[in-house]
Amino acid sequence: MAQVQVKIRELLEEHRLSLRELSRLTDIRHAALSELANGKRQNINFSHIEKIAEALEIEDIREIIDLD
Repeated sequence: MAQVQVKIRELLEEHRLSLRELSRLTDIRHAALSELANGKRQNINFSHIEKIAEALEIEDIREIIDLD
């Protein structure tokens, strides 16, 4: 079965941000972002993806998520 991967680590590196800074920019709990970054979250909240895209000015969702 295909799995959705959220590319938090890559985004942080590319935008030179810390997880805490991304949390502040997106108003998403640090713990939730950490779980996403470490692949420990079973469910992905689409509003989180939207907030990340908006905060980082990303227009192509493929920059945020991958399908494995």
